[in-house]
Amino acid sequence: MKFTSAGAIAADTRLLDKLTGIRRDIHQHPETAFEEVRTSDLVAAALTELGIPIHRGLGKTGVVGTLQGKRPGQRRIGLRADMDALFIHETTGLPYASKIDGKMHACGHDGHTTMLLGAAGKLAADPDFAGTVHFIFQPAEEGLGGGRVMIEDGLFELFPCDAVYGVHNAPKSPLGKVETRPGALMAAGDTWEVIFKGTGGHGAMPHMATDATVAAGHFISGLSSIISRNVPANERAVISVGHIHAGDYNSPNIIPSRVIVRGTARSYVPDVRNTLERRLGELASGCAAAQGVEAHLIYTRRYPPLVNAPAQTELAVRAAAATSGAENVDADCAPLGGSEDFSFMLEKVPGAYVMIGNGDGENSHFVHTPGYDFNDELIPYGVAYWMNIVALELGDAAD
Repeated sequence: MKFTSAGAIAADTRLLDKLTGIRRDIHQHPETAFEEVRTSDLVAAALTELGIPIHRGLGKTGVVGTLQGKRPGQRRIGLRADMDALFIHETTGLPYASKIDGKMHACGHDGHTTMLLGAAGKLAADPDFAGTVHFIFQPAEEGLGGGRVMIEDGLFELFPCDAVYGVHNAPKSPLGKVETRPGALMAAGDTWEVIFKGTGGHGAMPHMATDATVAAGHFISGLSSIISRNVPANERAVISVGHIHAGDYNSPNIIPSRVIVRGTARSYVPDVRNTLERRLGELASGCAAAQGVEAHLIYTRRYPPLVNAPAQTELAVRAAAATSGAENVDADCAPLGGSEDFSFMLEKVPGAYVMIGNGDGENSHFVHTPGYDFNDELIPYGVAYWMNIVALELGDAAD
């Protein structure tokens, strides 16, 4: 098995038209976390039509297809795509726009699923490799940890992998440009909530109240000091406030007895993650004590940092160079602030995750926005990249 370029896949117009149709069909019928019934049915039917045995039910709606190479070999690899959509109302006006009000594929998982199906089809037509490929179609990447749930349901016990790989499109990046790095590529994504409790009181007589709003205000103002005074300058971390709730809009003359502040914390290494949690609690308690109120921190560790293994990252870079050209590969990009639950898989199995440019035209939109659309011109790059991973891991290119 030799390398395949994106151009070679793009030249197969019949295949590309078919895959574009699949992608747009999925786009029209978005399904959110753990509800990807129609999408998983589509994936299962496509794999079955290719003669690839499937397993369903891991992570509720997950699908795994297994393809054996026609040459003997013991190595097993996993290729993963996510399937879920987001709760966003689409505003693209495209003829294949979402038919489900309030839901859309605003992160490109429709494209990720399609690219892996395309690679499965090409590999099934000529499985000239030694070993086993597991095609992992995962639900619920967007916030509910479908990757973790698949693992808890026995993913790697049922389908052992020596390496696992993932791909995400990169909006605002030139079409086909590949970015990755060894080590931490994406941040841990944690959620925190601080509840400040006072007595509340009449707004005209604050001296007769303990005021949770003042404590919350000082806390919010002090958040930046956690990063600047507790995180080493050579490390990265972010704390942001995303929600504040207190009182009632119709009662501006009442000092609320309870203020809730919620946000996100991003970090890349365990020590910094621990520091963020500890200092959030200490800062909240200190601000509360100064105002005679109480504070309670709830810190939820959601997704761990996504950490690429060095050997698999090097292999992914080679596969990307064969796909897009070496000049279009950044093998040491800056770490990204977003989080990804592929990180759970990388905690169990060494592997690598890459970003592939979705195009940087003036009409391109960022992910998680109502105007975003996956670029169908990216499909050949994804198909070729997956085939080149297999060629390097299990085929002649590995020599």
